[in-house]
Amino acid sequence: MSPEPYDAFDISVPAAGVVVDEGRGALPFHLIHGESLVATAAWAAGEAGIDLVDLTVAWSVLAERGDALVLHDPLCPMTPPAFLASCADRAAVEDRVVVGVRPVTDTVKEVAPVAGGDVLGATVDRDGLVMVCSPVVLPPAVVVDLLGDGEDLPSTDFVALVGLLRERYGDERVLLVEAPPEARRVGSDDDIALLQALTDPR
Repeated sequence: MSPEPYDAFDISVPAAGVVVDEGRGALPFHLIHGESLVATAAWAAGEAGIDLVDLTVAWSVLAERGDALVLHDPLCPMTPPAFLASCADRAAVEDRVVVGVRPVTDTVKEVAPVAGGDVLGATVDRDGLVMVCSPVVLPPAVVVDLLGDGEDLPSTDFVALVGLLRERYGDERVLLVEAPPEARRVGSDDDIALLQALTDPR
């Protein structure tokens, strides 16, 4: 399934949101442009018009709101507010899970196990690969189905979560949208430094 291009929607649909820092270690509290990644991600969600709630709020309470639910990863701290808002709108209007993804640019190799270790195999065609970044937006009906009975979110790991959502609702109900370059995910201080250089307003 190839990702769709990012197109801004003009519709503004109410959405709740959570910045998911669980399972991400201390990296969300490192700094970019003088602010923590988690604070930067929360600012972007607020600018997008998303009503942020604390992770201590029960998921069932969020289901009762009847809004789309935006799950934003603080390891994608510079995701533009307009992209977050567009994904929230599309999820609510189209009744589909919307996932921000980026193209894979690194060379990917198959690994073949042999006696004494692993051997690199063929190069994988990158055209069919994407990297899950942020956000993952659940439309209202999915929020109720998934979380309405007091169940927890199946996973806070976005890659695992998207896989589970595709299994449960089918590929047609999960829309991959290509995120802008600023939405790239960071995994180290070196990644943060690179993202900071890429998003320096000067």
